[in-house]
Amino acid sequence: METKSLTLEITILSAEDLRIHNKSVKKNAFVVVQTDSFNSKTTKMNGKGGSSPSWNDKLVMDMPMHTRFVTLQVKCKSSGGRDKTVGLVRIPVTDFIGGYSPETCLQFLSYRLRDPKGLKNGILNVSIRLKEPLQACSSQAVASGLGIPINGRNDFGVVTGIPICSGYPYTSFFR
Repeated sequence: METKSLTLEITILSAEDLRIHNKSVKKNAFVVVQTDSFNSKTTKMNGKGGSSPSWNDKLVMDMPMHTRFVTLQVKCKSSGGRDKTVGLVRIPVTDFIGGYSPETCLQFLSYRLRDPKGLKNGILNVSIRLKEPLQACSSQAVASGLGIPINGRNDFGVVTGIPICSGYPYTSFFR
């Protein structure tokens, strides 16, 4: 039976130097993790961390095999109850799959956040790993795309990629 998704374990550890309109975030920061448009989870709200909140929230979620990026969006709840976007990062799946360490090995990573205007806005610290090894999946198509030899081939199907515009404006990621 083919596996159509992997189980991703991501722990949102902390953030540093969070700002909205060049003012430090005071409280009520949280993170939304999204593997695709159907799979998202949210950390608990940090009520007193200010511009350097810590959550240490472990989120276990499904990650479809076609996923290329995991999106993390830091938000804070305003006094009026609205969610304001602080910053966003899109983590390439290749940062934790297909490298030199096993997929099930826990990796600690830090990423620069970008605000809705695309400017630098703090750092997000996470740990991430797959709950089961990728080789347990039986899909040859996925394996060939992630550098796992198939049928004795060792070339890994290397190609040169050319970035293209997705057709969506950058601000469409901020809802």
